[in-house]
Amino acid sequence: MSEATTNLLKDEELSLTEAAQGKMAELVGQVEEEVKGIRVYATAGGCSGISFGMTFTDQVNDSDYILNSTGFDVIVDGETMRHLAGVQIDFVDHGQGNASFVFNNLKPAESGGGCGGCSSSATQGGGCS
Repeated sequence: MSEATTNLLKDEELSLTEAAQGKMAELVGQVEEEVKGIRVYATAGGCSGISFGMTFTDQVNDSDYILNSTGFDVIVDGETMRHLAGVQIDFVDHGQGNASFVFNNLKPAESGGGCGGCSSSATQGGGCS
């Protein structure tokens, strides 16, 4: 894929906390097969109509958005990016095996509703907490 066709994201468009970067790098390091990055996707459902999930991917499409990070890329399709604009992904460990990625909207809400923050575990789809 050429650099001209890649939509590189800036931190104000999508960002990762240090905790999220560290956990994602750890997870990518545990995968035995070749991966190009971590794909973040949106699915219908959850308290505000959208839930986010993550999976390893070996595919990057010309229309995908890419957030470069040390050791891996975060890859987002255009439709999902509409929902992620201005979001910061964090990793929160509450102890006793209770840890999750949390999607924090850093932009003021344009419309009411929803429940604040949605989270996604490293192995399954998200939901609101």
